[in-house]
Amino acid sequence: MSIAVLRSSLSTSLARYSRSWGLWVLLLIAPVAARFWINSGNDPNAVIAVHDMAPVLTSAVLGVSLGIVVSTLLLGIAFIYLRSSTTRLQPWQVEEVSTGSRVAIALGRFGADAAVLAGVLAAMNLAGWLIAWLVLPGHHVNYSHISMTLWLIAGPPLLGVAALRVLFDSFPLTRTALGEVAFFWLWMASIIAPVAGATKSEGFIANFSDFPGFVAPLMYTLPAGDNDIAIGSSPVGGKKIALDVMAGIESPGYIASRFAWAGIAVLVAMLAGLLYMPHRPRVRKSRFKWLTRWFGPGAPRPADPNAPPARRSWLPAAGVLVSEMRLIGEGRLWLILALAAAVSGLFADFRTVTSPAALLLLAFGLSSHAARSERSKLLALTATAPFAPMMRRIAFVLAGIAWAVLIGAPAIVKAAMFGNFVPLELSLVTGAAAALIAIVLGTMAKSPFAPRLVLLVLWYGYINTA
Repeated sequence: MSIAVLRSSLSTSLARYSRSWGLWVLLLIAPVAARFWINSGNDPNAVIAVHDMAPVLTSAVLGVSLGIVVSTLLLGIAFIYLRSSTTRLQPWQVEEVSTGSRVAIALGRFGADAAVLAGVLAAMNLAGWLIAWLVLPGHHVNYSHISMTLWLIAGPPLLGVAALRVLFDSFPLTRTALGEVAFFWLWMASIIAPVAGATKSEGFIANFSDFPGFVAPLMYTLPAGDNDIAIGSSPVGGKKIALDVMAGIESPGYIASRFAWAGIAVLVAMLAGLLYMPHRPRVRKSRFKWLTRWFGPGAPRPADPNAPPARRSWLPAAGVLVSEMRLIGEGRLWLILALAAAVSGLFADFRTVTSPAALLLLAFGLSSHAARSERSKLLALTATAPFAPMMRRIAFVLAGIAWAVLIGAPAIVKAAMFGNFVPLELSLVTGAAAALIAIVLGTMAKSPFAPRLVLLVLWYGYINTA
């Protein structure tokens, strides 16, 4: 492995990050999220609840709370940033034909990503110190406890996100939307599995199963077999419970398990370099060529040089709306799935089946078209059209609402016959929200990844609140 190549990859990525305005947004997200996550201890709701009671706020508990913010909420935001930031485009045309070590290149990019995320963690650490000084009684703050708990809990998951980003960039399939879906499920599993199987335990192996790192400190002072903890907004009614989270942090095997996860992240980054697969032109197999051709959007009609000039439309705004709908629902497969979702509204429950299916389809259709239409060069072209880009964005949102209502039309009509307009209201709200999120994030990121992942996360929450 060449040290010079590693240094070059690291310095180049860091230089590109330093010119990214999105980095400053990422640095601000952590302190803002911390402020809303941590309360003074007197609120009726708490984000950490044990037996429907809020832990007594100490420096260590506050550090654990900040670590939970990072290892749950901010992991998705961090992956969005790394995947769609200024470093998403790499000079692979040059790198793949050079003799430079792929392991060194992967480790350099991993190091740059880790440095950026360490900056986010440092901003969170400073915010935690300030919040502790403001909310802890008598300003009795143990700054080392805040830092120790925060970095031990949140550091390894952030390194894991950086490693997954490099790993997913190494394979053709995970460079596409499949990588985003894979990360989403890995992220959900990393949060749900440790909480679902939480038990008081000691030793390296037991603590190693806690990837987010916050389960063991919360469980350590509870009786054996007691796993009644909840992460999120839970009503506690002002009730308190004392937890000695530092005992869990300093328990046998915990700190070693956190360093083990950090080491695994480095090994994954090295593995990404070893297994890197170069970009290759897609070769379509002829076995199911007819099926691919039938499901595809189809080739555009050839231009007719003798065709008369197009006449001005009587309803140009309607034409823009229809065009946006066609581009969102592109491809026969998307239309077939939309038809299946619409038919399900005739016999299945709208809230649990039809609406989630429509929202999932829109998550992919809206994110793809939003990113495609917000490319800088395309915007320069569409700015010369009779309709300004902002008008087209409004048409995009209206098209998303129209698709949501159209897919839900059978269920809407069926419910309206009995005086029930809830399906119509849900279609309007979910369609508008999905379209607004897609166009705003697509405009900011110029990539389908950010809106797609956010919409998938919201979709997951939506189906779990049915």
